[in-house]
Amino acid sequence: MSDPENLVAEIERLGAQLAEAKTSIATKIIGQQAVVDLSLAAMLSGGHALLMGLPGLGKTLLVDTLSTVMGLSANRIQFTPDLMPADILGSEVLETAADGARSFRFIEGPVFCQLLMADEINRASPRTQSALLQAMQEMEVTIAGVHHTLPRPFHVLATQNPIEQEGTYPLPEAQLDRFLVKIDVDYPDRETERGILLATTGTAEARATQVFTAEALMAAQQVVRQMPVGEAVVELILDLVRACRPEDAGAPQIVRDTVAWGPGPRAAQALMLTVRARALLDGRLAPSAEDVAALAKPVLGHRMALSFAARAEGAELDQVIGEVTARVTHVEAAA
Repeated sequence: MSDPENLVAEIERLGAQLAEAKTSIATKIIGQQAVVDLSLAAMLSGGHALLMGLPGLGKTLLVDTLSTVMGLSANRIQFTPDLMPADILGSEVLETAADGARSFRFIEGPVFCQLLMADEINRASPRTQSALLQAMQEMEVTIAGVHHTLPRPFHVLATQNPIEQEGTYPLPEAQLDRFLVKIDVDYPDRETERGILLATTGTAEARATQVFTAEALMAAQQVVRQMPVGEAVVELILDLVRACRPEDAGAPQIVRDTVAWGPGPRAAQALMLTVRARALLDGRLAPSAEDVAALAKPVLGHRMALSFAARAEGAELDQVIGEVTARVTHVEAAA
């Protein structure tokens, strides 16, 4: 697909297929278009997504619908305080053959799928959360010194309730950094909620249809990586990421005053991929400054932290990112 004409044709074909996928998703997910687009962008980029929202906003339904539409085998894990790493990864069991010989056999855990839903991931202990680190980064798990490759493609869509409750554990920074984007799932507006009421309380139930296959999704991920990115957009990504680091010489004063630590190179990589995916979802051949501005908060928000003094003074990270993004890209960041 090195021929530019073939690449353009493939991008156009894939854009039409993605439009069909979004139509299929809309039969089950009413509204929440920004959430759907960000979830699809994460999958097209080959990454994982963290869905943040209150209970009952359709996060679980979204993941289930995505598995159907994208043609992926899916498993769901309900994270609880007593969940152990073996409950996710699997374990070895000792078996005795008919001749009396004994050997260990590995029984795969629910992580061996193409789309893993980690429901309420912050309810499990850090020890259990860490069981996903290798799987999310290297697409394999190691049990008793033996490497086990996960199915391809492999995506984790985790949900987290932003309510401070007993029995929850904050995700460590290393795990947050492995999520390509953090997606905020908000309450629907009145008209959307009206549509939800009418569509979900009758006798007929809408059904999503499969549009992609696992192989087609992996092919789409390669197309995303081949999409051209203008030098101006590359410089914007670098300027934005570096401006969010308080130690950087070019960081604005608001970052120096409020940010404890900023995003690393993985944030720039995530922006490079997701701006391409966003352009593809919009039917465009290349990303723009508007894509960088729109994805600043989903990509950077979980890779930064405010200082204690800034939090005490009521500073908000989204506001800081928005100001830095507007200054760097000259485009207002998406709300």
